[in-house]
Amino acid sequence: MNDNFERDHKPGDKNKKQPFFLIVIFCLIALIITTLIYGSTGLNTTEQIAYSTFMDLVESGEVESVNIDGERIYFTLTEDSDFISDNEETSTAAAYYYKTTGQKLEITYYAATKWAYLDPNFAQTLKDAGVEEDAEISSSTASIVYNLASIIVPLIILWLLFTFLMRRMGGGSMGVGKSNAKVYVEKSTGVTFKDVAGQDEAKESLQEVVDFLHNPEKYTAIGAKLPKGALLVGPPGTGKTLLAKAVAGEAKVPFFSLAGSDFVEMFVGVGASRVRDLFKEAQKQAPCIIFIDEIDAIGKSRDSRYGGGNDEREQTLNQLLAEMDGFDSSKGLLILAATNRPEVLDKALLRPGRFDRRIIVDRPDMKGREETLKVHAKDVPMDETVDLHALALASAGLVGSDLANIINEAAIMAAKNSRRFVTQADLFDAFELVAVGGKEKKDRAMSDKERKIVSYHEVGHALISALQKETEPVQKITIVPRTMGALGYTLQTPEEEKFLETKEELIARIVTYMGGRAAEETVFGSYTSGAANDIEQATGIARNMVTRFGMSEHFGMMGLATVESQYLEGRASMTCGEQTASIVDNEVLSIITSSYQKAMEMLAENREILDKISEYLYEKETITGKEFMKIFREMKGIPEPEEEKVENKSEDSIFVDEDDKTVGSSVNLLADEDTSKYASDATKNENF
Repeated sequence: MNDNFERDHKPGDKNKKQPFFLIVIFCLIALIITTLIYGSTGLNTTEQIAYSTFMDLVESGEVESVNIDGERIYFTLTEDSDFISDNEETSTAAAYYYKTTGQKLEITYYAATKWAYLDPNFAQTLKDAGVEEDAEISSSTASIVYNLASIIVPLIILWLLFTFLMRRMGGGSMGVGKSNAKVYVEKSTGVTFKDVAGQDEAKESLQEVVDFLHNPEKYTAIGAKLPKGALLVGPPGTGKTLLAKAVAGEAKVPFFSLAGSDFVEMFVGVGASRVRDLFKEAQKQAPCIIFIDEIDAIGKSRDSRYGGGNDEREQTLNQLLAEMDGFDSSKGLLILAATNRPEVLDKALLRPGRFDRRIIVDRPDMKGREETLKVHAKDVPMDETVDLHALALASAGLVGSDLANIINEAAIMAAKNSRRFVTQADLFDAFELVAVGGKEKKDRAMSDKERKIVSYHEVGHALISALQKETEPVQKITIVPRTMGALGYTLQTPEEEKFLETKEELIARIVTYMGGRAAEETVFGSYTSGAANDIEQATGIARNMVTRFGMSEHFGMMGLATVESQYLEGRASMTCGEQTASIVDNEVLSIITSSYQKAMEMLAENREILDKISEYLYEKETITGKEFMKIFREMKGIPEPEEEKVENKSEDSIFVDEDDKTVGSSVNLLADEDTSKYASDATKNENF
């Protein structure tokens, strides 16, 4: 099921890039404002002179007009006046300006108004000299207001800009540390446990928590306490967030939801402040639920091995630890968190008293997949012949979001073909689209030689599989290219769901992977790059057999590798020295070489069958498992089984043989699911 629901927070990558850019803009705007108000470009053409000098100019008739403005008396000289201030800088500037432009520099002179207050003859002197007055002598109030405005207005503008920036980064101008959590209530979550399928164990654990919230007396009467927190752990797409929303929907309490990355910003202390604010708001609305998605963003171990040492992240984690210790669980405050990297979380965060429960939300089993398909198909009209059980068995290893996507793609296909119901063919076409990789690309032009090579390659996989007891029956073979790059693939079906694989079964899978390359060499005496993914998958199985499964005669039950980030399909890392690793490589090579030789021998013994089926596939481009097995049995002299048994087998499940770029590679979808709790990644094969 899709566990990605809408949250009120900015995308992490974009949010990380914004602060620096916004602060640069902020500084530039501040600089421009300051320059406009206080700055001056060009020559300084305003100069103060003595009041006595000003009055001498008035009496000599060199002043044309006067403008009294606050504390200054500005005056304009007549055109024939040649007055130049005694100020050396002004004189030099005027001379330079005249020399470079040939024009007279216009200089604005002014005198202090305060002396005019003390001169009783000021107004009469101006009148007698015929000087025009543009203003009356005024008090200094206007000047004071102007000066204050020139200081306050820029500050207000800067404050508004700062407020805008803080809101863009979250929290507001006076609340940088405000929480970005979005509060859901029952109406807005709209999810209950009925909407969650395939996770019965996880639902059972969470239903106990919901019952505790509804009936606290039932548990407190015998001394039980509400768990402070529950950590949902599992691969992406399994429904961790959906489960958290279902808990809130069932409990009918406020639901605070945010991602771990929402706590951390560029400012030091913001994360810790947001943690405090979140718990403060949650305690006001208790009983309630706090859900932190991807908690590994802030809960990463402080050990430098996992990227620790970031002061801001450590402060946020420390504050979270303190808050989880400090709140009273009896008020009904529950913390849920989700992660797919539990191995990197700080040990202090995982101890009892903080996250009391660790709930595994793993890939659903066959029953869980069928229930999940039913949940997603309840609003989609289905044809009477649709068998969701067959699709569930075929889709081993897929998660809830994949299954939801299959149902949706099938509905789209039905609508595109103007059908009112989804058919079984739509479902399996959608399955191939989602699990195999892309749509059919019939317009890709391959030469006849390439089509022949692909045909032999795919039949090589299918024939090797049919010749071994430990493999699964074939359902489909095609040489129609796919949009994801494969030029052909083979589908095989497990007859039942399996959780363990024997050494013989693993070897049989490796031999099957080698079938494509072996067919090319057997028929053409050479081989292509089409087996690249086959080789990769086979090598992965062989290496796991040697390093993790104890299936090597040389090393026995000695563990030589460990897997980190198992829920993210992390690669195994060697835990041995270089000399031992070299021996491991030789063991892996031995398994691969012997498997390839076995495939070559099997195809050489059945060359006629290989040629017959390859020619048939070359003509048809796509054949079913029934057609393949009919030719195989005829040439082997094996009687046909009852039709009912054949139909049951063809409907049961799927194995994928597919190629990365040229021909085809074997991809066992069952292997995407843990086939052994002791060796979960032994047969984990990637599509393409």
